[in-house]
Amino acid sequence: MKKIIIGIHGLGNKPSPPLLEQWWRQSITDGIIAAGHPPPDFQFELVYWSDLLHPLPLNPDQTDIDHEQYLSEPYTTPVSDELPDPKPIRRKILDYLEKQMDKLLLNDDYSINFTAVTDSIIRHYFHDLDCYYSSECMTVGENQLPARLAIRKRLNEALHNHGKKEILLLSHSMGSIVAYDVMTRSASDVVVDTWITAGSPLGLPIVISKIVSEQKKRLETIREVQTPDNVTSAWLNFSDLEDRVAIDYALAGDYKENTKGIQVQDAVVSNRYAFNEKSNSHKSFGYFQTPEVGESIYQFLTRKKPIFWKHWITQMRELFPSLPFPPFKKRRILDES
Repeated sequence: MKKIIIGIHGLGNKPSPPLLEQWWRQSITDGIIAAGHPPPDFQFELVYWSDLLHPLPLNPDQTDIDHEQYLSEPYTTPVSDELPDPKPIRRKILDYLEKQMDKLLLNDDYSINFTAVTDSIIRHYFHDLDCYYSSECMTVGENQLPARLAIRKRLNEALHNHGKKEILLLSHSMGSIVAYDVMTRSASDVVVDTWITAGSPLGLPIVISKIVSEQKKRLETIREVQTPDNVTSAWLNFSDLEDRVAIDYALAGDYKENTKGIQVQDAVVSNRYAFNEKSNSHKSFGYFQTPEVGESIYQFLTRKKPIFWKHWITQMRELFPSLPFPPFKKRRILDES
């Protein structure tokens, strides 16, 4: 089965689709090299949605720092010197803050306390996310649609277009919220082998509350939020402890395993992106350039699958557990040709 990496970007205006896709691809390659591997050829498609909310893309040729198209954070090659300390004290502080935020803001039924305050924070600091959650926010241009539906539509189409391939879904920042919503709604029928989230705000109480609120409109009861059921091999979540968007850096305590036993695996990494001596621990390029993300992507790209008959028998065992299918023999487990 052919493999593909589908990426979806996060908050804020971006450079043009071809340029951003080129920079994501290069950053993925950087991460694989940082993990100590020769980068294999891979198919990659970026789900680009910045144009739905921003009339003009950022321009790397714009030199006026006050211009709306000025690009302040282009792709840069990864930093290769010694990694910094993993910040154990900061980890303890963030763990404490997470517990306090959940107690203060999130009720047992996943409703949110102090909605006026939380909505005001999102509106002030995260324009795109506020627009995504607003039913009144429309896309720019002539064919205006509710932003949330238009953004989801693009990812939904990409997943269905490649539904017969083995998919690694790579989502950054707000892109992980879009990915979760699409995988649990319109694209729940598309198998996603591996889901990688980087710099994700999925652990924030307001985000969890929004997810549950939407699910309750379709289902009678929600007992807990969980890994999307169409994720079949792994959900890997990467966070830098300095990343303010991913302040709840560990998602395993918020999202339960799905019916296939897949639970989010959290990893703390060092996002070392910097340009003109200004660092940004939330930047997508910096996340993808880490050896941890590079290793995960490399393992997906080079992993062998069992031959078809084994996959078929596995499915039959799940559907009909009482039937006497024979056990697999290790010597028969072959790679797909």
